Formats: sequence, structure tokens, C-alpha cells
Amino acid sequence: METRKYPIGIQTFSRIIHDGYVYIDKTDLVWQLAHYATFVFMSRPRRFGKSLLTSTLESYFKGEKELFEGLKIMPLEQEWEQYPVIRLDLSGTKHAGVQGVKDELNRLLKEYEREFGRDLEETTPGMRFAGLVNRAYEQSGKQVAVIIDEYDAPLLDVMHTGDNLSEMREVMQEFYQRLKLQESKIKFCFITGITKFSQLSSHTPTRTHGWTFSTINNLKNITMLPQFSAICGITEQEVKTVFAEDIKAMGKKMVITADEMFQKLKDRYDGYHFSEESEDIYNPFSLLNAFCDKKLDNYWFATGTPTFLIRQMQHFRTDIMSLDKLEVPSSAFDQPTENMKSALPLLYQSGYLTIKDYDRDIEAYTLSIPNQEVRIGYVKGLLPTFTGLDDAEVQMGFAAKFWRALKQGDIEQAMSEMQSYLAGVPYVEGFKAKLSEAATAEGFYEYTMYLIFSMLNVYVRTQVKCAGGRVDMVVWMPDTVYVFELNVSGTAQEALEQIDSKDYALPYQSDGKRVVKVGVKFNADTRVPEDWAHKCLTGGSFG
Repeated sequence: METRKYPIGIQTFSRIIHDGYVYIDKTDLVWQLAHYATFVFMSRPRRFGKSLLTSTLESYFKGEKELFEGLKIMPLEQEWEQYPVIRLDLSGTKHAGVQGVKDELNRLLKEYEREFGRDLEETTPGMRFAGLVNRAYEQSGKQVAVIIDEYDAPLLDVMHTGDNLSEMREVMQEFYQRLKLQESKIKFCFITGITKFSQLSSHTPTRTHGWTFSTINNLKNITMLPQFSAICGITEQEVKTVFAEDIKAMGKKMVITADEMFQKLKDRYDGYHFSEESEDIYNPFSLLNAFCDKKLDNYWFATGTPTFLIRQMQHFRTDIMSLDKLEVPSSAFDQPTENMKSALPLLYQSGYLTIKDYDRDIEAYTLSIPNQEVRIGYVKGLLPTFTGLDDAEVQMGFAAKFWRALKQGDIEQAMSEMQSYLAGVPYVEGFKAKLSEAATAEGFYEYTMYLIFSMLNVYVRTQVKCAGGRVDMVVWMPDTVYVFELNVSGTAQEALEQIDSKDYALPYQSDGKRVVKVGVKFNADTRVPEDWAHKCLTGGSFG
């Protein structure tokens, strides 16, 4: 197979085309976007291709037809008219502070003032911005395309801390408010970022936080429109066609079939849906890195630990176990982040939760963690908070032995490893807080075991509904389903008998896998499993 060039870190459309990088043709959607509305907003998670999209729009409005030869846009576009374009990337304003943001805005504007000139009476970033639009319009005789990438970068650090929030908001208000006044001179305005602030939904902004876009009340929010759900990211169909040979090559290196390799890639990087009718979307940054390195890794999280996200989850006391399946109306997550009363809007908009299903009858969305990569990232962020140990300590000291024992069906060895591990976990404040929040003592141990299984990249669900009630925990391994019932006041045998009496394991007996029931008795004082009992439904007992 010919060596392919993957555009990792390359966000310029012209460079990808000229230098022969792999390109997923989204230009038909780009054309539809350019003709959908005049003022448009869209949010997507970080590293999902927003910057490449803005660069493609820039080339389109500049009329750079030669770059689009052979792409899907060619039958759609007939005119290729050229417009002046002002494209601003605000990513440089992250962590900059109020004065730093002003300086960066002025630096960005200065680059265009070299082309269109400047009036020295324009003293603020907003005045200079408006002046640029006016002069570009007057000098070209054409309306102007305005493209702003990562518009929310200056606000993310301060929107929930209160530090410099008022000053930062005033700076950005002054910058954006003139766009509405320039409406007659603007051909197209596209604003994109990760989060959504007030005036980008039907929700009323608060007096203390809203109004970032109070004067741009004609922004059309396309974030959850089905026709644009695949404009960023890589669809499953694109994975199967564009990357068919890459999958084979990667599978060959890992000594598995192409079908097995595809499934591993799907489990790790797929699972995103940005509307109720969205195709399956893969994380493009992680997928391209995996093809480049020919190995599976958690690339998305390696580029930035989600400390802000973890902090907000702690602030709102978010229970990670509840994130596996949330049924909520759109108003619970598709809302301005500065008005949020839980971490849900931030988790969704940042890509740590995604849409998995939609019930039209009750207009409710089912949200869940997208894939293995995100699940592992959650746990790596939460593990130190609740155990005082980092994931490397868990991996080296416990995970490998516990995993092997489970895979072999050796319950005695697996539970002995867990007993030893939990006996060495310090009783840090995070544990105390979680224990106080738990409705029952068993709830605390469910949480602990959930983190452990998730760290091992094992699919686990807690409080799973069934005809007989709710089983504490179900764990899916490649060949085995484990049904756990936890006990603090009773015995391990009583927990096992409860699984039997309430038929907790019945739903899994038709899966073609071994089904193992496990009752576990935790010691409330030592916080470790002190006894366990198990029974294998199929293939006899083992361990």
C-alpha cells in the first residue's frame, strides 16, 4: 500500500489539497452551509475539524475554484464569485486575560488592515473590526464573508469562576456587537466554537451572564440540524470507503482480520451523533492518528487533560455512573453553558456525552458516553480524585492481574486481587464525599467498582433495570457476562441468592456467552470485599 499523508494538525484546506494529504470530501455540505443563512453558528467538540471547515469556507468565498476540482461541490457551484474574506481564529486568546485578549484581537485585525487600511480614530477592537468590514466592502464593491473560529476561547476559563468575567464579557460584547450593524455589507457570517452562550438558543439570558451575542439575534444555530450533522468528523461510511486499505494494513500489523480491526476502531473512536438523525461519526483526530501510528491509543485525551471538565463535574456533583444512559429533553443539554444548572450542557457540547437515541413521541433524547476512548478519559480524570492514585499506579499494580483473572473466569483470583487493591487505597476526601452522597452504602462500592472496570476498558452498567428489579452491576467481557450484587449488611451468599430469586441474570442467558452470578460482601469498616460467592449458569462452575 502506498504511504498516505494524514492531515494531523493540518487545518488549512489549500495545503491539504496542494500537498496531497488525505481529504474527506465535505464540500457538498460546505456549499449547502454557505447558502443556508447569512448569520450562522455551529458548535462542535475540540479537534473535530472546525478549523478545517472555516478554512474551506474561506477558500470557497475567495473563489479559489482550482482547489475544488474533482470535489462534490463542482456540480453545485456555477458562479465562483470572489468576495473579500475576514477570517479570525481566536484560539490564541485562551488563558490570555483581559488585556491579552485585547492584544490578540488587535494583532489579528492588524493583518487585514495591511490589505484594507485603518482609520486611526478606530480605537477599540470592535471599532477596528467594523472599519475593516466597511473598507473591504467599499474597496471591492462586494459584500464581505466573516468567519470566526473558536469564538468562545476567551470565555471558557472565566465563565464559571467569576474571575474577570464582567471585564472579559464587555470586551467580547464590544467586539461582536457591530456585526449586526454591518448586516447589509456581509455576504456570510459563520461563527464556531465548542460551547454555546446566550442568544444562541431560545433560553432567556441571565442578567449576569448573557448578552455575549445580545445584538446578533439573527444567528441561525445549525448545531443540531440533521443535514449538517456530518459536516465535521468522519462518518462510518467514509471510514469503510476512504480508509478500507488503511484498516487492512492496520489489522495486518496487529495480526487480526480487517473486520476485527474495523470493530476495534469503531468501539474506540465511533459513537458520536449530533442530531436525532445523525450518521455514526468518528473522532477524526483520534482516527487519523491511529491510522498514522497503526495502533490504538487515546489520542484525543492525550492532547489536553479535561481538568476544567472534571472541575465542573465535581462542582455539580456529577455521578459518572448516571452518564451511561440519560433520557432528557433537549432543554437539559442544548442550552447556554453560562446558564447551566448541571454539567450536562458542557459535557454534551464538549463531546463527553453524545446523542444515542431520540423518542419522537415524548421528544426525549438518550445521551451516553460516546465510546471507549472517552470512557477511559473520564476515569483517568476521576480516579485520582476518588482514590488518591493515578491510572499508572492502577494499571501497573492491579489492572493486569485482575483483567487476566476475569478473562480466564477465575473469580477467586480476581476478587482476591480487588481485595488487596482496595485495602491499599487511601481513604481520601473524595471517597468520604462520595460515600456521603450515596443513597446506600452499596452505592459507594458500586461507584468504586465502576471506576475499576471502566479503567480496564470493560463495558459496565450499574443499577440495571430488569423484571425483578435493579441489579447492582452488569459487566460485559468478550466471552462472559458477570452479574454482580453487592452487600454490606448481609452476606455474600445472600447477595447471590438475591440474583437467583429475582432473575437478575435471566436477560443475558440468550447472548451466547457464559453468564456468571457474583455476590460480594463488603466490610463497612475496611471498605474492602471480605467474602464472595459465585455461580456459572453455562458451562459449569470455574475459578
